[in-house]
Amino acid sequence: MPRAFITGITGQDGRHLAEFLHGKGYDVYGMVKGQNNPRAQSVIDEMPFVELVPGDLADLPSLVAALELSQPDEVYNLGAISFVALSFNQAELTANLTGLGVLRMLEAIRMIGGTHDNPIRFYQASSSEMFGKVRETPQTESTPFHPRSPYGCAKVFGHDIVVNYRESYGLFACSGILFNHEGPRRGIEFVTRKVTNAVARIKLGLQHELVLGNLDAKRDWGYAGDYVKAMWLMLQQDEPDDYVIATGETHSIEELVERAFAEVEIDNWRDYVRQDPKFFRPAEVDLLIGDPSKAREQLGWKPEVSFPDLVSMMVQNDLQLEAAKAGIEL
Repeated sequence: MPRAFITGITGQDGRHLAEFLHGKGYDVYGMVKGQNNPRAQSVIDEMPFVELVPGDLADLPSLVAALELSQPDEVYNLGAISFVALSFNQAELTANLTGLGVLRMLEAIRMIGGTHDNPIRFYQASSSEMFGKVRETPQTESTPFHPRSPYGCAKVFGHDIVVNYRESYGLFACSGILFNHEGPRRGIEFVTRKVTNAVARIKLGLQHELVLGNLDAKRDWGYAGDYVKAMWLMLQQDEPDDYVIATGETHSIEELVERAFAEVEIDNWRDYVRQDPKFFRPAEVDLLIGDPSKAREQLGWKPEVSFPDLVSMMVQNDLQLEAAKAGIEL
């Protein structure tokens, strides 16, 4: 059986990827930080087939030990400080984990890779936030980076160091430049889930308003379950490379909000939405839209869940979730 090692196993992408790889017949190992990680139990309950391994992206020896224990064929580095707004308040921590954490993982692979008959293949979760103040539209693998947040800056370092290790040491190391990808497992702090959860609660009479920042920002939103397939496909190629993973469509936050309210048959959505300056970023990323042509042509990958279906999926999930918590029968 092939073996996969996933950092960020407790996050949205980590759980989707673990399920996908398990379905492919992999032994799946997931890295968790700390002895009593509160999110570890949810992974155990949801996915008992995952073997959890201790490790920390801020600590190289722990990464070496985790790899020696799991002996993986593939490593997927999804762990990071991934909330952009938080990166402005904790810039140094973001740089250390989201940026230098990639370097440490590559070093750990390089240190033990020679002990394997089959060298470890590495996937790095790069981000569309690296494009930031975009130089061209749509964005491709060759579009210059201009990050607009500490998170984006850290991701650029991680992306560049993957290229460097690939070229310097011959590691099979790929980066997926993933545009925004969402789903019911998305954390409540992210705008998509914040919107769908609030809409569900408003429909159920549990909440009275939705407070947001910039409604004009546009994003290329896809479904996380589709995007993890692209991660796996990258590591099945003959040669390592980097790929933009996106839908090629862009939608504003206002459109997201309108569509979410329409899902619960509320037309006068503006009556429930208030903007607050505290939710505006110090430096905004106004428009992101990816060109996934390379992934389509070389990987045979394409998104399957449309934007309307994604919003519907998330709203319906949150309706069920919030109704169950409140003891409301739908």
